[in-house]
Formats: sequence, C-alpha cells, structure tokens
Amino acid sequence: MRFTKDHEWVRLDGDVATVGISKHAAEALGDVVFVETPEAGKTVSKGDSFAVVESVKAASDVYAPVSGEVIEGNAALASAPETVNADPEGDGWFAKIRVSDASQLDALMDRAAYDAFLATL
Repeated sequence: MRFTKDHEWVRLDGDVATVGISKHAAEALGDVVFVETPEAGKTVSKGDSFAVVESVKAASDVYAPVSGEVIEGNAALASAPETVNADPEGDGWFAKIRVSDASQLDALMDRAAYDAFLATL
C-alpha cells in the first residue's frame, strides 16, 4: 500500500489500483454521510479530483494518486457511506483504476514514510 500527502492510499494488484482515503483522513473527517465515486470508463490523471466524500464536518475532494481508467466505483458506499469510517483502508475503497503508468507509484510513500509524514502535521 502506498500513500499520498493528500491522504489517499493505493494498492496495486497487477495493473489495477484500488484507491481510497487513509484511516487518518477518515478520522479527521468524522462521520462520513455521503460518497460520490467515479463511473467506470472515466479517465483520470494523477492529481485529478475524481471522487467526493462528505462528512458532518466538511466535504472533500478525493484525488487520483495515479493516472488511468476507472474500471469500477465502489457503489456500495452510496447506501453505506459509514463504511469509509469503519474500514477506510479496506471495504471503504472508492475506485479501482487500470493504471496507465505504474512508475507513478514510485513517488508515493510506503506506510513507514506516511506515518513519519503524519507525525509532522
């Protein structure tokens, strides 16, 4: 699993990246009440806003940590947005993206580097 400074995570399986928000981000947001995930077929570029998460505190964009084509949005979050709080780095994923350039993951942080980054906030 890799992380961005915007608190997204990405897990690569072959050429498909599963993307979500980190536990830290989910805790900072508080109770998630709405999630808008991208439609399959949407092309995203690294850094693009591709999803929205709303909590009782705030609405936030979720940014693509890699470029590629969305092959699946997590439709289950529409009826159960609280899954993002319950399991942000598991069942609370936002989208699966067929990665167009796997080398983009090299610029992301591993868990140890992300934890060190969080300690500076």
